Amino acid sequence: MVLLEGPVSAGHIPPRAVRRGRRILKVKSGKPSVSVIIPHLNQPEMLDTCLASLEAQSLDRGLFEILVVDNGSATLPEDIAARHPGVQLFCEHQPGPGPARNLGISQASAPVLAFIDADCRAHPDWLRTGLETLQALPEGVVLGGDVQIWRDDQARFTAIEAYEGVFAYRFKLYIEQHGFSGTGNLMARRADFDRVGLFAGIQLAEDMEWGQRACRAGLRFQYVPGMIVYHPARRSLQELCVKWDRQIQHYINMARGKPAWKTRWALRALAVLASPAVDFAKVLGSDRIFGLPARLKAIMVLIAIRAHRARMMLALLSHNGKVAWNRETSV
Repeated sequence: MVLLEGPVSAGHIPPRAVRRGRRILKVKSGKPSVSVIIPHLNQPEMLDTCLASLEAQSLDRGLFEILVVDNGSATLPEDIAARHPGVQLFCEHQPGPGPARNLGISQASAPVLAFIDADCRAHPDWLRTGLETLQALPEGVVLGGDVQIWRDDQARFTAIEAYEGVFAYRFKLYIEQHGFSGTGNLMARRADFDRVGLFAGIQLAEDMEWGQRACRAGLRFQYVPGMIVYHPARRSLQELCVKWDRQIQHYINMARGKPAWKTRWALRALAVLASPAVDFAKVLGSDRIFGLPARLKAIMVLIAIRAHRARMMLALLSHNGKVAWNRETSV
């Protein structure tokens, strides 16, 4: 493990971050084909699981490097990183997953960058499928894969698992209808990434904002269903609301200043409130959950979350808020 730290400002990649700390494990020699970058914040057990899933990849271990960037955890996950040979650990004190990923990018040595979150686990063929797909495509294509909800109990769904199984991490929709991919399952050539620049800070939805810049730079996103990452569902409705509060603040920050943005924002909030009537069909027809009880649970959470989102969207019209960096949640 190599422990480094240092700030990285958006729009600039320093030649190397300054080393602070000691070399604990020897890093393999030779240049890898893929650099896997993982931002981390206060999730050591999940990080351990994520790293174990990368060790189980069907792609030869010598072909990829792993860079974990801690973003201000209460305890630096040195012990976790040390359990997994070849893992490099860095520290980024500027809050936000974007700055954390940016520091990882500055230290990456491979011509291909792959992004996954610390609370995810990769399918054994994740890297191999992504790399083979990317090598068969021309320059200028960015890959986004499938993110599925991980369930420890395969026989039943909790209400949150059922809801997120249908509505969370819809990367196919993001890519094909909105032109961007989430950063929890993203792969791009380094040369293409450099054409766009670094991720934005915490005040914006960095994956969406980067995707918009990528499209303006002439890049194209492609969905790869066999490039699979698993993400656990939120543990409670409150956790799900906190996640949406942060996302809504990102979205309003991106909307402010545009023509008639307040009117458009208010209309969007009302549309969110009414949207369950349309999305019932998605729940009933989804192939990602099974059984009537699971579908009923998903519908109940759907109604509760859409009501919460609409209420928060309308409340934010009356004040200028900032994103609260919740150190008890994931990056």
